[in-house]
Amino acid sequence: MNKHKDESAIEKIEEAKEMVIEAIAETMDLYGVTPAAGRIYATMYFEDHMNLDEMREELGMSKPSMSTNVRKLQQIDFVKKRFQRGTRKHTYTAEKDFFQTFMAYFCSMWEREVKMNMDAVKKAEPILIEIVNDETVSNDIREEAKKHVALLEKSKLYYHWLEELVESVRTGEIYNFLPKPEETK
Repeated sequence: MNKHKDESAIEKIEEAKEMVIEAIAETMDLYGVTPAAGRIYATMYFEDHMNLDEMREELGMSKPSMSTNVRKLQQIDFVKKRFQRGTRKHTYTAEKDFFQTFMAYFCSMWEREVKMNMDAVKKAEPILIEIVNDETVSNDIREEAKKHVALLEKSKLYYHWLEELVESVRTGEIYNFLPKPEETK
């Protein structure tokens, strides 16, 4: 074996990994995390598992920063705590299935959007309907309230559709319409 070739190949592997790590770190704002958390996730993506000390050493971050960022990644299901026999240090592993990370994160965000907005619509609608039905209020104001009621009705169509989208993603039914590409070996 050629030692020089091996060293060159190792450098190229590290260079290729760094390109991907940088890209993932830069786009993690889409998932509501900082580039630092994105860098942790991307670094862990290439590893089987790591503990906080290994991450800190690899990334040159402080332990409190590492801990905070890993906790955030756990909250959005990008990183999972893993039991490792023979050690008391917490070990973590990155979710490597991008389909899974996408589904978990965006379903959670879409469900949050539906809940918050539908709760607001349910509270606002009776107020507006009361104004629409109050004949002591001027016609102009009643008409404005009617327009708002119509807008709320239209928004409900979207939120119900979004609920169906979430359900189709969670059940995997979406893959009937937009199949996952087959892995090549």
